[in-house]
Amino acid sequence: MSETAEKRTLKTYRWDPARHIKDEEDALDYLNVAFEDGDPGVITDVLGDIARSQGMTKIAEKTGLGRESLYKALSKAGNPEFVTILKVLQALGMKLTVTPS
Repeated sequence: MSETAEKRTLKTYRWDPARHIKDEEDALDYLNVAFEDGDPGVITDVLGDIARSQGMTKIAEKTGLGRESLYKALSKAGNPEFVTILKVLQALGMKLTVTPS
């Protein structure tokens, strides 16, 4: 191995989906895939990613909920109440609809 190759270091960064949600269409597609998965933890985590992409402080203000509470509720380990999900969807300019499976 050459001396140059030995001195190189590889930097890695945690992938953050919120940084890749550029518009409403991205957010809707991402959330629809989460609902297709059906895992409540995935759905709340994805909803959290979308909220972070738009600014969690802004979403917290629109919902009337605390920013830190939203971070906790909208994580994989979170267990938000249904009303919280509805408030966040509304703050994001979305609504929940049901279709036959």
